[in-house]
Amino acid sequence: MTVWLFDLGNTRLKYAPLHGDGIGPVSGTAHAAGGLDPEWIDALPPRIDTAVIASVASPALHAVLLDALAARGAGVVQARTRPVLDGLTIAYADPARLGVDRFLALLAARAEAPGAVVVAGVGTALTIDLVDVDGRHLGGRIAPSPTLMREALHRRVAQLAPTGGVYAEFAVDTDDALASGCDGAAVALIERSLAQARARVGVLPTLLLHGGGAPALQAHLPQARMRTDLVLAGLARWYRASTAAAA
Repeated sequence: MTVWLFDLGNTRLKYAPLHGDGIGPVSGTAHAAGGLDPEWIDALPPRIDTAVIASVASPALHAVLLDALAARGAGVVQARTRPVLDGLTIAYADPARLGVDRFLALLAARAEAPGAVVVAGVGTALTIDLVDVDGRHLGGRIAPSPTLMREALHRRVAQLAPTGGVYAEFAVDTDDALASGCDGAAVALIERSLAQARARVGVLPTLLLHGGGAPALQAHLPQARMRTDLVLAGLARWYRASTAAAA
């Protein structure tokens, strides 16, 4: 039986086959003109038995993905946040309010870093979550990502470029100052979260970075471990744990 995993985010779709205890090669495509790149489906096999989907995108984009998978004969399994799963306990009183992408990243982080861990996802938003050594999610933060900060500034002040520039501690060019300020704001929030996490759990947690914007911050967070496919890895764990529970 072929099982494929799909992570439909706000700006990109990433997907990979389920392989044994892990995931196979990861592919991806950006949203194009409000939809999905029509060529992305060519990378999939002609037949998919099961498609496991984690989606935080719009209902319209989700429907486009479902239509593409229906053409492959796929049975769809939709991942949901659960209060307890695979050794992870969520802090939210209403688990449905914790985005499924954050939940899946935390599931994968439990396997990646068995001790206390801070998980920072850098996509459209910057999300930061803390899990203790016993697998208890202790809460987190949500803020604009550096990319979203740049775009918001550009929308309000057109002469401030939405991209470009090089990070410097004290920049002497506007584009560099924008890159430095927006990237620096994300780095500072992650560093503060790490410090507060250490005070909360008594040890310095492992820092895991994931998401499309994570590589740009990695140089400024040398202690971090990069895992750009963390949500897909968590989706694989979600599917196995849910299948085992239903057996």
